[in-house]
Amino acid sequence: MTPTTDPSRDAEGGRPQPPNHSESLLALDIRSERDVFALRSQAKAAAAAAGLDARDQVRLAAALSELGRDLLRPAPMTTTFALDHDSAPALRVDITWNDERVPEPESLAAVTRLLPGTRYQPAPIGRAGAQLKISCRLPGWPSGGADAIRTALLAEDSGTSAIQDLQAQTRDLIAALEESHAQRDQLEALNRELQETNEGVIAMYTELSAELEETNRGVVALYGEEHTLALTLQRTFLPASLPSTPGVELAVRYLASTSQAEIGGDFYEAVHTAGGLLLAVGDVVGHSLQAAVVMGELRHALRAYAAEDSPPHVLLEKLDRLLAQHQPGWTATVCIVLVDQGTGTIQVANAGHLPPLLIDADGHATYLREHGPLLGMTLPQRPATTYPLIPGSRLLMVTDGLIETRTSDLSERLDALRRSAAAGPGEPEALCDSLLETFGSPQDDDIIVFAARFDPQP
Repeated sequence: MTPTTDPSRDAEGGRPQPPNHSESLLALDIRSERDVFALRSQAKAAAAAAGLDARDQVRLAAALSELGRDLLRPAPMTTTFALDHDSAPALRVDITWNDERVPEPESLAAVTRLLPGTRYQPAPIGRAGAQLKISCRLPGWPSGGADAIRTALLAEDSGTSAIQDLQAQTRDLIAALEESHAQRDQLEALNRELQETNEGVIAMYTELSAELEETNRGVVALYGEEHTLALTLQRTFLPASLPSTPGVELAVRYLASTSQAEIGGDFYEAVHTAGGLLLAVGDVVGHSLQAAVVMGELRHALRAYAAEDSPPHVLLEKLDRLLAQHQPGWTATVCIVLVDQGTGTIQVANAGHLPPLLIDADGHATYLREHGPLLGMTLPQRPATTYPLIPGSRLLMVTDGLIETRTSDLSERLDALRRSAAAGPGEPEALCDSLLETFGSPQDDDIIVFAARFDPQP
């Protein structure tokens, strides 16, 4: 893209002067998940060159990553970076498309909370196409002007891989939360100081009550903003959609815990491999930011290893070595099911996870209980077990948040789940909803319910 001319400079100081219009910097076509990874990286580079602080850089990168994944389709959409100057300079990003796609309300709400300057313009009635505008006010005119931002955009590598994007997201998430924790600690220290002062001199300084209340509201708002940012970034660690496979119907439900102060480590995966359709559910032991980071590494590594066409138990052994080498001390459970419609079989390998439930066409439900040790223990995994794939059968995989409680016996809850699933709806979407309604409340932990139905191909 050819750079525009530099802004004019004043005669005395030689400083760049802002233009009195909007200047387009770079336009990008978004067609694939790799393009979304690159967009996120370029957004952060542009925000840094424009003078935004580290927290606002992460906000913009997270917002574009969330919207890019949400709106990603085979048909392209266009993302345009621009520099505005009206009453105050602003970095603006426009996302446009010419079909009938619309952003999910949950994604749009999360992005608007992070960046209030987000505006959605639906397509006119009876016509396709819509537009999203994200505007970030700048603290001042960028020292290098528009050319500095354009240079930063063009210099950013567009060949970002999934692992590189995950590493960048991890660094940004840790930096953003560390900053939030520091600000929270400062507000809490001020709150304690005001409370102590209030106890001694409340009769003389009644106005401190109002100041104390305002500080408390700031602490609550900061906690809420931190949690929103963490959950928004965590969504980028999970699959954007489930693959379409003839003869296989899939459905999944993921519910983040409402009672945990930190994000968790539950994950799921569904990906086509040379050996068939690979389905997986896992859970990193623990609830913390680091647990979510470990979860993201395992899920991306599983996708990468699956491309090598290894048997399920070999995939588990590779994940075990990766976890022990890069995240020592952490453990995780993972169950992998490889569906081979060509041979009419499924292969199951389970590293310490809850057993998958196989329900035949007549409603007989059986747990496939063979399993090996947890990941992170550096112990050999049992070879995968092969089962016949009967048309009309269903497969159910869950995480322990669905059935484990502090006051119940796990074997009794597993048996209750087996009976409910066997008598439940045949369609995976309806089955997931039915099981959440029966077992999902009260919710003390993250929950994943992953269901599949295998029908004969036409």
